[in-house]
Formats: sequence, structure tokens, C-alpha cells
Amino acid sequence: MLLASFVQAQGQYLTLTQALELAQRNHPQLKAAEANIAGASAAILSARAYPNPEVGTGFGRQQITQTTAVPGQNGVFSFSQPLELGSVRRARTLVAETLRQSSEYALSDALLAVRAAVKQSFYDAIRRQSEVDLAKDNLRLLEDLRRRVEIQVRVGEAARLELTRADAELASANVQVRASALRLSTALAGLRAAIGAPVGDIIPTGTLDPTPLLPSLDTLRDDVVRRHPLLGQANAEIRRGEAKLEFERELRKPQPTLRSDLERWPDNYVLRIGVSMSIPLWDRRNGQIAEASAAIREASALADLRKLELTAELERAYGQYEVTNEQMAALEAGALKQAEAALQAAEAAFRLGERGIIEVLDAQRVLRGVRFDYLSAQFDRQAALIELERLRAIDLGR
Repeated sequence: MLLASFVQAQGQYLTLTQALELAQRNHPQLKAAEANIAGASAAILSARAYPNPEVGTGFGRQQITQTTAVPGQNGVFSFSQPLELGSVRRARTLVAETLRQSSEYALSDALLAVRAAVKQSFYDAIRRQSEVDLAKDNLRLLEDLRRRVEIQVRVGEAARLELTRADAELASANVQVRASALRLSTALAGLRAAIGAPVGDIIPTGTLDPTPLLPSLDTLRDDVVRRHPLLGQANAEIRRGEAKLEFERELRKPQPTLRSDLERWPDNYVLRIGVSMSIPLWDRRNGQIAEASAAIREASALADLRKLELTAELERAYGQYEVTNEQMAALEAGALKQAEAALQAAEAAFRLGERGIIEVLDAQRVLRGVRFDYLSAQFDRQAALIELERLRAIDLGR
């Protein structure tokens, strides 16, 4: 809460570290996962509890029907205590413990998902801000070009058509600035939603992560299988199914109950002590055992499916990283420098009267397009890196 107040009071700036701390402290998805763990812990206490005894009582009155009978009140006091087998309690407790393990894996996955969403939204907001800056730079260049054309038209060095073309291009640049600002507003709203806490008006500030040296795809695939909490949760569900099957098998065993009755008559007392148990004659829990076996097969199939899904996501993110990396290298090595040189040459020729405004406008459009492509490649690569981090489970923030 102090950090949220700091952001609202100071204005404006929000770093990635602050955004992640806010999300980890306040996000409803994490609170729900933590509550789920608390519920699973309470289930363990319930599984370990011993069954309660039962106590009963009743009263009546004996009438004289024989000469030897004594009239008066009589009462009955009963006590029964289920004697649960230790193997049943152990099996039931194991079911609850594996449920808690599954809940802990679910919390780890939720934490990974929340942090990845915050990072993606944070860098998307920075990307949209950079697009606004590029659009404004392009607008300033066009305004400067338009002023020069207006002077040339006024002194008769250029035709009126040149000014019309500059005005049309300037109007288009204004539209691009407004569209970029709208995308930035949408990105900021997405960042607030990803954080899951009220942060007011914010200005994300930060830089892109340095380019890491990634291991091979096979190594990354092994990391996913070994570390990802979703696979850990799937395996925990298999173990829970196995524990549930063992629990159902244990319940087939007769469970004894110790019983005691005390009858008080006007002239004597009667004490009875015995043991009763249910006999699995008609219901041997075949249905429950078959249901638990089917649940194990379902959990195993879902674990295999989860592994396939995560592997496919890894290959997709890895491919996106490689493509964007190559695209950035190509733009840095050739297209970006060439577009900047072409614009400088066109502007110089325009100032000397050797070229018209069309060549300058074309060169500006090409440079703007290359810069946008380069910016998109930068942030697409960052998005791929964030996805690879999530899949490798290397950013749990603990």
C-alpha cells in the first residue's frame, strides 16, 4: 500500500520492479491461489482428526406387572466410539497432502503468469510511448518541411502544388500521432489491469533487457519439463489420484465401533460392552474404486497434454525470438542506415533545388516505416524473452 501511495503522490513514474511488487502484493489471482493453499492445509487437519464418539441417553418408568417387580424410573446411557483403522487415516491424510502440493504448484504457476503479464503489459506501454515519440518526431520534421515549402512558394521558387502535398502529409502525420496516443492509453489501461492494484496515472519508465545468450532448444525443453509448475501440478494430481484409489480400497475393510450401554433399573443395573462393524457383503466399493482408477488415467492424460502444450509454446516463443533477432540485425546492418542516408540526400537535394518535395516525403515515409519495424522487432523480441522466462520458470520473484 505504501508503494501504491508513492506512485499516486509522486506523479507518474513507475518502474518494472515497482509494478511487479504491486502485482505480487495485491493481485486477486495470487490471493485466490493463496486462499486455496490455506483451504488445502485445513483439509489436512480434517483428514488427521479422529472420529468423535457418540453419547445417548433415555428415560422411562417401570410399572408393576409382577409381584417381584419394583416400580420406579429407569434410564439408559449409551456410548459408542468408532475405532478407525490407522491405514485409513494415513490414506485419507495422503490425499489431503497431495492436494496441498497441487495447490502450491498452482500458486507458483499463477505467480509466473501474473509476473509475465505485468512484464508484457509494461513493455507494451513503453513500446506505445516510443511509437508516440516516433510519430511526434515525424510530425516535427514535416512541420519544418512544410514551413520551408511555404517560404519557397511565397517567393516563387516552388509551385503551389508542393505546399498542398506538404499539407496532406502533415494531416496524415497528425492522425498518426493521435492514433499512437490512443494505443498508448489502451496499453496503460492494460498495465493497470495486469498489476491488479489501483495505481492512478502512471508513466512506465525503463529500458529493454540486454540480449541474453540462450541455450539450445533441447536444453530449454528439458528446463520446461523439469521446472514448470503446471507439470508439477499435473504430477501431483496423479499422485492424489493414486492416494484416493488407495483410500477407497482401505474403506472396504470393516471399521469396528466400540459400544457400551448402561441400563439403570429401580432395583438393579445392567452394563453391556461390545464391538460392532459393517460387513462389506453387498457394497464392496467397486464403483468408487473404478471411479478413482479412471481419475488416475485422466490425470495422466492431462499431464501428457500439458507437456505437449508447453513444449509447443516453447518452440513458438523460441522461433519468435530467433526471427526478431535476425530482423533486428538486418535492420541495424542495412535498412536503417540506408533509409537515414536516403533522407539526408533527399533533403540536401531539395534545399539545392535539384529534387522536389515528393522525393523528400517518400524518403521520410521509408525511414518512418523502417524505424517502426525496428521498434516492433525490439519489443517482439522482448515479448519472446518474457514468454521463455515464464515457460522455463526462472522468474518466480522469490
